[in-house]
Amino acid sequence: MAFATRNRRPPRTLTDDEIARLLKVSGEHRAGFRDHLIFSLALGCALRESEIVALDVEDVTSDGRRPRRTLQLRVFKHGGGHSDASAQRVPLPDATFYKLEKYLRVLRSEGRTSGPLFTSRKHGARLSVRAVRGLFATWQTRARFDHHYPFHTLRHTAISNFQREGRDLRATQIFARHASPSTTTLYEHASSEEVLRIARRLAS
Repeated sequence: MAFATRNRRPPRTLTDDEIARLLKVSGEHRAGFRDHLIFSLALGCALRESEIVALDVEDVTSDGRRPRRTLQLRVFKHGGGHSDASAQRVPLPDATFYKLEKYLRVLRSEGRTSGPLFTSRKHGARLSVRAVRGLFATWQTRARFDHHYPFHTLRHTAISNFQREGRDLRATQIFARHASPSTTTLYEHASSEEVLRIARRLAS
């Protein structure tokens, strides 16, 4: 059962300010671009950590240079009638597309044209879900977050922002790859960002 369906409350999301700080600090850090791209894939495509670490170079590009505009996931969350791979097509936002293009140039310079898209800097093996959760915690500290979020909050944030932008529940369901529209309806509620923005304007 999905998180939102289990809890029946609006998912927790990052504010726009927290997103900007996370992307800024990871994007500017000398060794942070791999992690910056991981966050961009979660925020721009609503990918789960398991889906991100499972990506191979061949999944995101056909020639090793130009990213695909739409990713076809090979590894994704099963169940709920959505285990069909044809439902797991993920469009890339322009910003993520250009970051991925830059990352592919880095991989080519290292002689990596196949295999895991994201690897450990220590031993070169595929990055693990545990490692992704750990690096997200580290970057939240560097971005001076008031409190820490689990990695899955990035997916919640992506879906909430998509719904806030488009106001089309069916489109949001397709973007989120939810099997049931009842799961998606929870994202119709005000996001954490919207609550914060309104609260700041209150007379006090």
